[in-house]
Amino acid sequence: MEIKSALLQRYFTNLTEDQQQKFEQLYDLYVFWNAQINVISRKDIEELYERHILHSLGIAKFCTFQPGASILDVGTGGGFPGIPLAILFPETNFHLVDSIGKKIKVVNEVAAALGLKNIKATHSRAEQVEGKYDFVVSRAVTRLIDFYPWIADKFKKDSIHAIPNGILYLKGGDLAEEIKESRLKAELYPLSEYFDEEFFETKYVVYIPS
Repeated sequence: MEIKSALLQRYFTNLTEDQQQKFEQLYDLYVFWNAQINVISRKDIEELYERHILHSLGIAKFCTFQPGASILDVGTGGGFPGIPLAILFPETNFHLVDSIGKKIKVVNEVAAALGLKNIKATHSRAEQVEGKYDFVVSRAVTRLIDFYPWIADKFKKDSIHAIPNGILYLKGGDLAEEIKESRLKAELYPLSEYFDEEFFETKYVVYIPS
């Protein structure tokens, strides 16, 4: 039997049996829901583990979320990076938000099917979200100059992680101009240092301390 999640196990060698099973279930769940509500491009569904799940888990190569921490996933779409991270960090709390209600329906259905108790999903704009978080994660929702004002006041003051609280943003390409335009103190960490696949050659975790 082909193990669809084998790619993940190459890079995350300490997955429990339960985590492996949940990651394995993601393929059929997304094929099913994507046929009804398009959250992943049709050509990308076959590359789900590389381009969506492993890409989301790139954040975990940079920061290990602690038990009890709160993470806000802005513009989650069908649940990326929030759902893969919630599987990897079952004792961390994830709040996934998106302004498109149909996408949040998919998130809720996938989370329920997997029995993920550490996910809350809300149909909302980021600016309307109340509460404070350790980190805000996102996957290339918009340019940083537009993104930052949405979440600038969403961070807890005290940090419980190895790095200060802030933004962990997954983005690709030449980001020099975008970072300069944003006037944010951003640090770039290439995912090609962690993953061998060609897809990751121009992909980064952008870390912006709060």
